[in-house]
Amino acid sequence: MTAPDAGKIREAVRERYGAAARATEGRCCSPANATRGVFGRTLYDESEADSLPEAALAASLGCGNPTLLAELHRGEVVLDLGSGGGIDVLLSARRVAPTGIVYGLDMTPEMLALARRNQAEAGVTNAEFLEGTIEAVPLPDESVDVIISNCVVNLSADKPAVFREAFRVLRADGRLAIADVVLRRALPQRLQDVIGLWTGCLAGAIFEADYREELERAGFVAVDITPTNVYDRAGLARMAEEVSAAESVPDAIDVEATIAELDGAVMSAFVQARKPSE
Repeated sequence: MTAPDAGKIREAVRERYGAAARATEGRCCSPANATRGVFGRTLYDESEADSLPEAALAASLGCGNPTLLAELHRGEVVLDLGSGGGIDVLLSARRVAPTGIVYGLDMTPEMLALARRNQAEAGVTNAEFLEGTIEAVPLPDESVDVIISNCVVNLSADKPAVFREAFRVLRADGRLAIADVVLRRALPQRLQDVIGLWTGCLAGAIFEADYREELERAGFVAVDITPTNVYDRAGLARMAEEVSAAESVPDAIDVEATIAELDGAVMSAFVQARKPSE
């Protein structure tokens, strides 16, 4: 499953999210943030959102709220893969305080700088932001109780490596609880390229069955993939309209035909799995 141009994909992701950090504008799904009703600030309870720095909310690029999915407990050690501006790290740190700690891992220097500023402004002391990739986590074996992630794994060109690393750093009976973009059916590359254009992601989402298989191959059990938002014709049409308003759509794309083909094929999902007990 490793893409031959993994290095180029990684650099493109780093540049895109570096630009997002500089602008502190959350734009997970289109240049005009077409899915504002699904992504960003609206994913979080108002009481949570109001307790965080505005810059953390503005840089939210996620497609779910893994901090709720994970059911975090006091004293746990948590790792956020692709922590961005730090919103999920800061929320998790409050849930595991005062004895727990949360690590945020990101490969983009601008995002790390933004996250650390947000941490200082929020007054959160039980969190640490690390520079590195999700394919090579800079933490020891069996050092983490819970792994969260928010719309990041789909961007990796080497998902098996991500899942192997997640399994390695989790303790026995540790939990994986992530939000991600997943394909409900396999798509030809032509359509993956289009959804990549429309969503601003890099067409890295994989078929649900492959996602499950790769997690199980890494050693995880109790894998569950639950849809949270399925992109139907109406949602895809809104995306296309927003993109068209912000930039020119290639003439080769038949928008109406493409919407019909993509209807129901892409979803945001909560993905849960567990490392077996020893």
